[in-house]
Amino acid sequence: MPNRLNTILNSTSALSQLAAKAQQLTALQQQLELLLPASLKPSCHVIRLEQQTLTLAVDNGAIAAKLRQMTHEMISGLVGKGYEITLIQIQVQVHAPPYIPPSMPRILSQAGKNHLAQLSENLSDSPLKSALTRLAKKT
Repeated sequence: MPNRLNTILNSTSALSQLAAKAQQLTALQQQLELLLPASLKPSCHVIRLEQQTLTLAVDNGAIAAKLRQMTHEMISGLVGKGYEITLIQIQVQVHAPPYIPPSMPRILSQAGKNHLAQLSENLSDSPLKSALTRLAKKT
């Protein structure tokens, strides 16, 4: 499969340039991760390198603020690895939480309600007895 993919990517100059750019950004991401503290690595992603400006995407403002404090260190480290970078831009890209469909209400059968009522009658006064009584009376 990798050979077929390489054949396809090298089939046209546009795809070949795209593959080379993707490899460059992947290598840059790996070098950047060597410079970052472990806590920031999962939340920081290289998205673009154009005209000596590296653009990073981060998950939230707190991470962006920390990375802005580290820009000089990151530039020095990446220049030391052969990259021509003079500026780092940081963009916050908040991800929406996944959609969770509303759950269907659970319906307690009449037999279940009767069992809960019997159980609560056998208990002494307590928060558990009150909760079971309320649950048994729900429709």
